[in-house]
Amino acid sequence: MNPLLLIATEPGASTTPPVGLLEGLLQALLLGFVQGLTEFLPISSTAHLQVFTQALHWETVGSKPFVATIQFGSVIAVILYFWKDITTILRGGYEALQQRDFQREEWKLLVGIAVGTLPVLGGGFLLKAALNDDSSLINSMVTIAITSIVMALLLAIAERMGSRKRGFDSLQVGDGILIGLGQMIALVPGASRSGSTITTALFLGLERQTAARFSFLLGIPALTIATLYEFIKYAIGKIDLLVVLMGTFSAFVFSYLSIAWLLRYLQTSNMFVFVWYRLAFGGAILTAVAAGYLQNR
Repeated sequence: MNPLLLIATEPGASTTPPVGLLEGLLQALLLGFVQGLTEFLPISSTAHLQVFTQALHWETVGSKPFVATIQFGSVIAVILYFWKDITTILRGGYEALQQRDFQREEWKLLVGIAVGTLPVLGGGFLLKAALNDDSSLINSMVTIAITSIVMALLLAIAERMGSRKRGFDSLQVGDGILIGLGQMIALVPGASRSGSTITTALFLGLERQTAARFSFLLGIPALTIATLYEFIKYAIGKIDLLVVLMGTFSAFVFSYLSIAWLLRYLQTSNMFVFVWYRLAFGGAILTAVAAGYLQNR
């Protein structure tokens, strides 16, 4: 029996008919593209995957086991892209601990990232029942749309009000805590982890590229832990290996490219392209729900 059929016929799962292998590979390729492109841009990968799978009726391949697994492509991409930074921070933090040099830049970054990860993990634990319930209000299309619009407005305000005078060498432990609190907002589908953290960092006066770079580094532990948790909970024994490998590879390639593109883009440009996109995306979802093209679930 096709493992995709097993996914689709689990209790409470979609009753969408199973897809053929070639069709499944194509859907996996395109959903990996959506995952990779939107994971690190401030526009919410969760929202886009939910909208795309429902609008195109791809809920068999776009199921929780599939999504939980292809996220590893994004995890691998961000770790590889920032491998030099990660090893520098870990090595420098270890040396600072040995020398009791707690003013060292690597130590402050390491502690800031570690402490900044705790709020989103704690929030995820407290809200896990609602977040895992597809029928809950927090996972509805209207919630996604409204969250996208609200976060667009906050990003616009941060872009206007932020001083953008602080570079990477000015980061402190307190920045990690505050941006980590901002990361908690990303528990709401439609908020975007990178969007909420970059917005918070801009409010704190960080340069755009510094805000994005620290957002990615801060997100590595949370993204890795969340992906492992979802994989263990939803995916083990429930995936079609070939289809998932296609989706994971696609997510990896487009995640890596989106990280590189965003960091280059922010060297010379502001964030308003994402503000306007999020407003349009949220408005389009509300219109589609009102017209009956999308179900509010």
